[in-house]
Amino acid sequence: HVQLVESGGGLVQPGGSLRLSCAASEFTYSGYCMGWFRQAPGKEREGVATLDRDGTLSYSDSVKGRFTISKDNAKNTLNLQMNSLKPEDTGMYYCAANWRTCSGWLTGDFPYRGQGTQVTVS
Repeated sequence: HVQLVESGGGLVQPGGSLRLSCAASEFTYSGYCMGWFRQAPGKEREGVATLDRDGTLSYSDSVKGRFTISKDNAKNTLNLQMNSLKPEDTGMYYCAANWRTCSGWLTGDFPYRGQGTQVTVS
């Protein structure tokens, strides 16, 4: 059973930084496309960034140049470094995984997701 647990959210001022982490259980990253998604109140879920099996990174236009997705193999975690945060980055952030494909990432349509961690920029 795939389990994903996010941490690192919080309240930060505009221009500040946060680092989110996702701990995974019972699977390695080698066969999965891993990603981060977010959902703001009253808005659709949207893809933020993905890390594909071959190391390819993808970012949404709204976060490109400010956010960095990475994995720590020693700790078996997926991370999202968020810099230059804006109020519009506020939302619930989810770690997610999809077996062997990143298809659907822009709409956050991955079958495995964590419970989320709240990020508030204000």
